[in-house]
Amino acid sequence: MNESGFVQFSILTIMILLVSFYGGTYLLTLLIRKKEEDTSGFMVAGHNVGFGMGAASMTATWIWAASFYAAATSGYTYGVSGPIHYGFWGALMILFIYPFGRRFRKLAPNGHTLGELIHARHGSSSQLILAGSNILGSIISLMVNFTAAGALVSVLSPLSFQTGVVVAGVGVLSYTLTSGFRASVFTDFAQLVALMAITVVIIPAVLFAVGGPSAMVDGMKNLTNQQADFFSVDAIMNQGAPFFVAVLAYAIGNQTISQRLFAVREKHIKRTFVTATLGYGAIVIGLGMIGLMALTVGVEPVNGNMNNLIPQMVSTYLPPVFVGLFFVLVIGALSSTADSDLSALSTIVMADIYGKNIAGDNPNPKTMLLIGRSTMIVATVAGLIFASFSLDILVMLVFVGALWGAIVFPVIISCYWDRVTNAAFTWSVVVAMALFCIARFQLLEMTGATVLFFEILASVGGAVVFGLMAFGFFGRVVGLVVGAVSGVILLIYATGFLRDYMVLTASLTAYGASAIVCTAMTLRNKERFDFDLIKQRVGSYDAPAAEEENESTMIPQGARS
Repeated sequence: MNESGFVQFSILTIMILLVSFYGGTYLLTLLIRKKEEDTSGFMVAGHNVGFGMGAASMTATWIWAASFYAAATSGYTYGVSGPIHYGFWGALMILFIYPFGRRFRKLAPNGHTLGELIHARHGSSSQLILAGSNILGSIISLMVNFTAAGALVSVLSPLSFQTGVVVAGVGVLSYTLTSGFRASVFTDFAQLVALMAITVVIIPAVLFAVGGPSAMVDGMKNLTNQQADFFSVDAIMNQGAPFFVAVLAYAIGNQTISQRLFAVREKHIKRTFVTATLGYGAIVIGLGMIGLMALTVGVEPVNGNMNNLIPQMVSTYLPPVFVGLFFVLVIGALSSTADSDLSALSTIVMADIYGKNIAGDNPNPKTMLLIGRSTMIVATVAGLIFASFSLDILVMLVFVGALWGAIVFPVIISCYWDRVTNAAFTWSVVVAMALFCIARFQLLEMTGATVLFFEILASVGGAVVFGLMAFGFFGRVVGLVVGAVSGVILLIYATGFLRDYMVLTASLTAYGASAIVCTAMTLRNKERFDFDLIKQRVGSYDAPAAEEENESTMIPQGARS
């Protein structure tokens, strides 16, 4: 025990755990290591990932450090509905991507990034906007995961926060550097098995250690009225709705998601994403319950830092063996996403920047691989530097998700509407991001006509969100009807109300502004785009022989399903 009253391991023990985990993961990746790696295998595992491996990889990647720390923070801050608002909406967004993902894959069956598809559709400026937002988002994601590692190590051992950050960064880089995305997918399966152990072992163990369900019920009297209300307006407007909007943007804008979309065999896309939806929701809602347990029993986060909440609860109420198991599980969760971020970043730089904008018509596969591995090293260093600032995870999550909201409508509509132009895409994103920043940081005084203007934009943004979801699952007519009806309702009831929730208003403003600008500029265009050109313009960077070899060797035979 330390002076705060919870278990801490010795330096030797914590280093043995870290070295064992990362060393074992590295040895595992040697099973799939190829003497001569090709770009298709390095970036998307040859487009040949089966259902089982794909669903496991999607689930493990989506469950990242924020799923632990931010889910618990949500439960602790907003009470009984907090875990639902984090886990349910996140799960729904995995489901949301698949209908649009099938369209992306149909247009570019040999693609590696969504940016390649946008390059074939619009050209360099739109593609680089998408690539730039992905690079920013992936580096922030790396920072979040390394921050979580540092917080975990500093709470459970005498080692410093910075030491934990560095060990996690070097460990993830060590096993991802050689085989890229193939290594990420292959290790995700083992990491998901560990994550499932949290749901069936750790969470019930913590529950009964604090006194069981009866103790939580008794502790409900310590909650505020809003925290005790399952339909809390405070929780919905400050957590549920902003997170719903943010993760919708993550589903479209995050390369780790689209990378798996292009990697999974096309016939398995639907069941892969449906299975990942169920797996994510069950595990993450359970994790959020730990935060609710802490709230009901009156636990105060160490040093007031919410990132310490989960390790504090586990180390306070469980014996050292369980704490050690929990430590390995969290390291596995954050590592599964960190290696996906490294793979995503390397793929973006390889394909979107070098392959489409520097190399011209003759990209060199060996140069691409060198660039991809160099990108991983640079990205790791950047993630370590930003992680040293120890920023709030939940705040960063909502912020980058809202920024991605500016690209959701232009990306989706460009894949269905043949009149959308490069200028419409580019300017809609630029205007939306500028207006988002004005609203999010309140650069103008939010009163009178100014705040009404942003409420109207946010109402349109809400209509866009509902309309796109309906469109994805039920088609154009239903999507337009749902969007129009929800837009009218929001304009009536949200104006005068949303101004009290500027985080949500800013996020929805990004959707609304991008949709208005993109649609207005597109309607002026009379030219039509032939979508068949995308398939011709997006292809493999390897020789045909390499592609055939990759088909048979990308992942061990037993992993195919």
